[in-house]
Amino acid sequence: MAEATAEDELRSLIRDLVRIETENPPGNERACAEYIVEWFDDRGLDADLVSEPYADRPQVGLRVGDGDPTLVVNGHIDVVPAGDRAEWTHDPYGGTVEDGRLYGRGSADMKAGVAVGMAATAALAEEVESGDLDGSIVFHAAIGEETAEPGTRTLLESGYDGDYGIVLEPTQLRAATSEKGLAWYEITVAGDPSHASHPDQGTNAVLAARPVLDALADYDERIREREDDLVGSAYATVTMVEAGTKENVVPERATITVDRRFLPAEDVDEIDAEIDALLEEVAREHGVDASWERTRTYESAAIDVDSELATVIRRHSAAAANADTDPWGIEASTDVRNFVNDADMEAITWGPGDLAQAHTYDEHVDLANAAAGLEALVGAARELLGDA
Repeated sequence: MAEATAEDELRSLIRDLVRIETENPPGNERACAEYIVEWFDDRGLDADLVSEPYADRPQVGLRVGDGDPTLVVNGHIDVVPAGDRAEWTHDPYGGTVEDGRLYGRGSADMKAGVAVGMAATAALAEEVESGDLDGSIVFHAAIGEETAEPGTRTLLESGYDGDYGIVLEPTQLRAATSEKGLAWYEITVAGDPSHASHPDQGTNAVLAARPVLDALADYDERIREREDDLVGSAYATVTMVEAGTKENVVPERATITVDRRFLPAEDVDEIDAEIDALLEEVAREHGVDASWERTRTYESAAIDVDSELATVIRRHSAAAANADTDPWGIEASTDVRNFVNDADMEAITWGPGDLAQAHTYDEHVDLANAAAGLEALVGAARELLGDA
C-alpha cells in the first residue's frame, strides 16, 4: 500500500475536524479541543487544554521552543449552526469529499485553517527544538470567535503570545493587513399598548419606529461616503425589526437591530455619539421616545501594509498558489484585532478557503488551496523564524 502523502494527511485532518460538531451557539468546542490535544500528543507535542475563560469550553494552546522571534498561528474551532439540514446536499458533519472539495459546516470557516495550522506546527516543531530554526512557534485553537467571546484574547493573555500572528481565516491565501470593525446596536422605540379595536387609545411602537428607520437610512447613506483604500465603505444596515405580542394588541415597543461596519479610522465611542445624536434629532422632530444599547463589538484593526510578516506571507503564497499579492483588507471581523489592539503584535488575517463559503449551505473548501496553504505557511514560518 502506498504511503500517505502530506496532502492525504491534511485532507484526513480537515475531515476529522469537520466531523466533530462544534456549533456556537451553544458552544460545543470541548470534543474538538480534546481531539487536537490528543493529535499533538501522538506527535510528541505537549499541547494544553486551557480552561479559561470557560471551564466547560476548553481551548488549546501550544508553545514549541523558547527562541525569538515567535510566530503565533491562530484558528477558532467554533462554527455557526448548520441550520436547516434539508438545505444541505451533503451531510454538514460528514466531511464528504467530491471533485477536490471537502464539504461540511466549518470546512472553510475555519477548520481547514485550523488543520493547516496544526500540520504546520507539527512540521516545524522538530526544526525548532533541534535549533535549526532560531525562533519558536505557538498554536491556538480558540473558542467563541463566532460570538465575539474572549477566547483568543484569553490565550494571548495566558502567555501564548509572540511577535507575529497569523489568524487563519479563509482568504484564499491573500494577506489582509486591516479589517473593518463591527458594532451591533439594538434601538428600542417605546409605545403604549391598547386593544387593536381601540388603536387610538395606545401608541403604536411600529408606527413610531418609522422616523427612526428613515433616519437610519439617511445615516447609512451618509457614512457610505467614508472609505478606506483596503476595506471599502462604512455601513449601517438594519438587519432586524421586532415588535408585537399578539395580533389584536397595539405593540408597546419595537426593537431595531443595526449592524454597523466601521473603518480602522473610526472609533466606536464616536459611533455611539452618532447614534445618540440621531435619536435625539428624531425625538426633537417627531417626539419619538427611543433608547439604544450596543450589544456586540468587534474592533477594527490595521498594521502597515508592507510589514515584514505580510511581505513574507505574500511571497510564499504567490509561489505556492499564485495568490494575489496586492495590499488588501478584509471586510469581515476576525480575532486579528486581539493581536493588534490588545497584544500589540504584528498580525494578519490569512488562510485557505473562500470567505464567500462561510456560513452557507453546502459550505466547502478547495483541498488543493488548503495544501498550498500548508506549503506557504511552512515556508513563510521558516523564513520568519530564521535558519540558525
